[in-house]
Amino acid sequence: MEKKLIYLFCSAGMSTSLLVSKMRQQAEKYDVPVVIEAFSETLVAQKGIDADLVLLGPQIAWKSSEIQRILPTKLVEVINPILYGKVDGLGVLKAAVAAIKNK
Repeated sequence: MEKKLIYLFCSAGMSTSLLVSKMRQQAEKYDVPVVIEAFSETLVAQKGIDADLVLLGPQIAWKSSEIQRILPTKLVEVINPILYGKVDGLGVLKAAVAAIKNK
């Protein structure tokens, strides 16, 4: 797999920062070629255009249809709330890679 850009968006871009850190650790550990960043959902149109996968924090899941309209050619997924709550970097990374491969 070539290097993929996975961008996480949440209300302020801060609640996902710990999750991003854990995902990066797992990606490095398992040599997964990804770049993972977190942003405020206010930047979705500006930053999401570059992403291979747009992940939304569960707290903004209700905006997924609107975000998909803003980014019609992008893969937009909502992070599993259980994995998000556990800050399960490996679980979210696995789901993200699966989503990219199944695209």
